[in-house]
Formats: sequence, structure tokens, C-alpha cells
Amino acid sequence: MKRVKHWQDVANAALGAWLIISPWILGFQDVTVAMVVTMAVGVLLIASSAGAMSVPAAWEEWLDAVLGAALMIAPTLLGFDGIDAALTNALITGAVVVVLALWVLATDDEFASGWQRPAG
Repeated sequence: MKRVKHWQDVANAALGAWLIISPWILGFQDVTVAMVVTMAVGVLLIASSAGAMSVPAAWEEWLDAVLGAALMIAPTLLGFDGIDAALTNALITGAVVVVLALWVLATDDEFASGWQRPAG
């Protein structure tokens, strides 16, 4: 069995699963656009994180960061920012996803070497 390189990928996959079930737990399943966007980002996050767990690559972390950012701006862009539960869920979950993805990019020597300035 292959060992997962970054625990953050497992956490982001779990956040993706949360996004899929959260409309029913938080009670915004009747707001179609909020439900669909939240679930779609959840599915994409699980797929990206599964790929990162199988064959780690920097682009998967960047994709996770973009998905998290998109989740945070979706309520305002798509007009469900008046639904408190959906807005709070998108903002908090999206921010955690972004932080975890950037954490991997900044701390993995192989990934960070591509965007950090060389020493000296």
C-alpha cells in the first residue's frame, strides 16, 4: 500500500465530502444554485485530492487552491450570499482548502522549488 505524501490532501478530500453532504446538514438543499455549486466543488475537490494522493504534483495543489477560492466567491457571483448557512460554509470551507493547498506548495521541497527564489 502506497503512503500518502501530504496529509493535507486527505483533509481536502474530507472537506470535499463535507461539501457534498453539507446542503442537507446545514439546511440549504432547497436553494438549487447553492446546493449544486457546493456539491460540484466537493466532487472536484475529492477528484483532485485523490489524484494528489496517488501521484503528487504541484498542479493538483494549485487546482485545490483555485477551487477553494472559487467556492469563496461563488455566493456573491451566483447570488446566494443571502443564505447565511451556504455563505458561511463556502467562506470557511473555501478558506481552509486554500490554506491547506498553499501549505503543501510552500512546504514540499519538490513543489516549492518551482516558485521560490533561489538562495544566495
